[in-house]
Amino acid sequence: MGKYRNNLPQLGERRFITDGGLETVMCFQKQIELPEFAAYDLLKTAQGRQTLREYYDDYFALARAYSVGLLLETPTWRANADWARKLGDSPAELARLNREAVEFLVDLRAEHDSETTPVVISGNIGPRGDGYAPDHAMSAEEAEDYHGEQIAVFAASAADMLGALTINYLDEAVGIARAAKTLGMPLCLSFTVETDGSLPTGDSLASAIESVDAATDGWPAYYMINCAHPSHFRHLLDSQAPWVQRLRGVRGNASRMSHEELDNAETLDEGNPLEFGAEVAAINRLLPEVTVLGGCCGTDHRHIEAICRNAA
Repeated sequence: MGKYRNNLPQLGERRFITDGGLETVMCFQKQIELPEFAAYDLLKTAQGRQTLREYYDDYFALARAYSVGLLLETPTWRANADWARKLGDSPAELARLNREAVEFLVDLRAEHDSETTPVVISGNIGPRGDGYAPDHAMSAEEAEDYHGEQIAVFAASAADMLGALTINYLDEAVGIARAAKTLGMPLCLSFTVETDGSLPTGDSLASAIESVDAATDGWPAYYMINCAHPSHFRHLLDSQAPWVQRLRGVRGNASRMSHEELDNAETLDEGNPLEFGAEVAAINRLLPEVTVLGGCCGTDHRHIEAICRNAA
């Protein structure tokens, strides 16, 4: 049972930061080859684990410096059956690595968790297919069965919650939420949006959140937006509609480019960290209930520190 599973502190007024774009930092900044963009592969070696520790240490330092909470996602965004098969990992090996991802963060939390900097551990779930496009569409029932395997591992672990990131179509979102509900796991469901603020399928963010809530009796603890620059969705947040109040997190991309442009880019667009931090902090001032602030593709500890400075 996770330390905070029955009382997620980010649902209160305390501000939390997350890390940035783990995979883009590893590939583009540290020049580490991640097979299939799968960061969980780093858990297989002592050197890989040390690299992960050094990466997370930057965010522990920021949380202490600014007296904010820290929400840490396990490096398991690609740790589901299809991606594991491409890496040559058996189902048993995949389950072991998902468990070890949680245990790895539990050990780190033991060194840093405090009243002023609570550390919440989230079992990270990625889409079955691509994070930018719904290229492997499932029914809600298929998605529930598919993602239920990874969710069951996290439910039996010390993870506090689940974080489903870069979900880009409705049925997969509903399936994940249903599986989380069946296993009693608190869930943050985070959608990928395009430059106009809509999902890649063309569905509005409002309809996506409302539909998942309707299909699961409002099971997600909260919703988040990630894998888009703040300027791509800021215009949606002036509404007083109930769905906006369900948002409690933002993990923005550093770049203003579209997903298609990012896919075709040969170099990493790190954007402007100071500008990024100001834009994310402005969302927190507009919607104080958005307490979880962090980064996605192209961001690193500089972007998160800029958020802290602007939100302080």
